[in-house]
Amino acid sequence: MAEKNPKKKPSFEDALKRLEESVRKLEDGSLGLEEALGAFEEGIQWSRQCQQRLVDAEKKVELLLKSEKEALTQVAFDLGDED
Repeated sequence: MAEKNPKKKPSFEDALKRLEESVRKLEDGSLGLEEALGAFEEGIQWSRQCQQRLVDAEKKVELLLKSEKEALTQVAFDLGDED
């Protein structure tokens, strides 16, 4: 499956879907050793992307809550899409 824009990271939902696909492949038990290692490596990469998206979202929420005392304002926030 080719990405529409190879420089843009997939959304959290897309990354989670790909992680779940990797897990299903591994749980199926029909992969050979090399294929299983490849699926595991891919799953780790998707897991890290999901984790980073969650960390970024948590930071954004914290910024919004900190500014709530004055007025609810949104601060420019880098989601790390330029990798």
